[in-house]
Amino acid sequence: LCCCEYVDRRGRRNHLAACCCDCEELDDGCDRWLTCKSLPPGALERIADSIADRLRVPWFSGAMKINVSLVPPLVLLPVFLHVAALHFLLGLIILTSLPVVVLWYYYLTHRRKERTLFFLSLGLFSLGYMYYVFLREVVPRGHVEHSQVVTLTCGLILMLAALSRAKKDPGYLPIPAGNEKPSHQGLHNDSIRGSSSGLHGISGAASSRAVNGEAKGYCRMSAEQPAGVKKDWCTKCQLVRPARAGHCRLCGRCVRRLDHHCVWINSCVGEQNHQAFILALSFFMLTSVYGITLTLHTICRGRSLFVALFYCPGAYSDYSSALSFTCVWYCAIVTAGMGYILLIQLLNISYNVTEREARLALRDNTGRRLLGGLVIDTGQYNRGLLCNWGHFLSLGASPPQRSAEDIV
Repeated sequence: LCCCEYVDRRGRRNHLAACCCDCEELDDGCDRWLTCKSLPPGALERIADSIADRLRVPWFSGAMKINVSLVPPLVLLPVFLHVAALHFLLGLIILTSLPVVVLWYYYLTHRRKERTLFFLSLGLFSLGYMYYVFLREVVPRGHVEHSQVVTLTCGLILMLAALSRAKKDPGYLPIPAGNEKPSHQGLHNDSIRGSSSGLHGISGAASSRAVNGEAKGYCRMSAEQPAGVKKDWCTKCQLVRPARAGHCRLCGRCVRRLDHHCVWINSCVGEQNHQAFILALSFFMLTSVYGITLTLHTICRGRSLFVALFYCPGAYSDYSSALSFTCVWYCAIVTAGMGYILLIQLLNISYNVTEREARLALRDNTGRRLLGGLVIDTGQYNRGLLCNWGHFLSLGASPPQRSAEDIV
């Protein structure tokens, strides 16, 4: 392939110069629009798929496809923030509508079980653009010291390093080679039963709700995962998975100690990357709060942080201050959302429960709501605060060898 050629989604060889040619979906849609006819079901999805397949740029080994979900954050975020800096009312409307639009897009993609890079690109570009505004609009005022800029930069680098680690393998279970089902000889037919949804298996011992508090849909085990615990069978991946593992319907893989699928990193959070995920959230919170503090102390001098956030008379006196103040409020909204996620994660770790287990416990009414419903205690793996955190800090480490005497 030359730099302007590519193989389209139908397996045909195509060229960038022919991006508007032979587009049957778009032609049919325009004909129906001109004749005032309604579109058939699924027509808009087919048109969007065709446009996404033809949106490419020349590359050495052939035209490279551009992910459409990367474009809106790069284009719309600076435009919205600059428009919001024109007037206080514009800023109020835009900053109020942005979270609503993001939540709407999240529920739309979550309902369709689609993976998207929109949230990851929005997060990374927001970090880069806020840092750019800080260096261009806040630092030149002369009220921020070089050591403070270095501290903010180091926090940003540490957060990106932790995010890079969280993006790696969350603990995917290996998929059996070919179409062969792995051998599970020795496991009784009544102790393993496939789940039609692929989310979790049901063992024969846990198929009904027991008095010891076991939730239907997954097997009971201790935090140390002792030998002899029953495992379940995933009909999607065709493998036997250990306890607390789950199948992610977005990634299409089984993950050890699956917590949830995070759209902000476009990956699952599991046994191998849960610590890095918490670390990335913590670094983000510290860096964001520090950057907000430095900016408010520069444009609203003489006022405390909380007062300056809600009352800063000179914020819209010039465009530079207005843009900085708008970015501060945008950062504050994002930080509040990420702070809530971090709080839920820390509470879950303290009770040794995952988001997946909490969701299943709510569905089966087998968990206790604590702290006003912020955490769901399933009672299965909770061994006390110190033991729970010790178990979390040891995630990903090789399990200790048990002697024959301990087993007996």
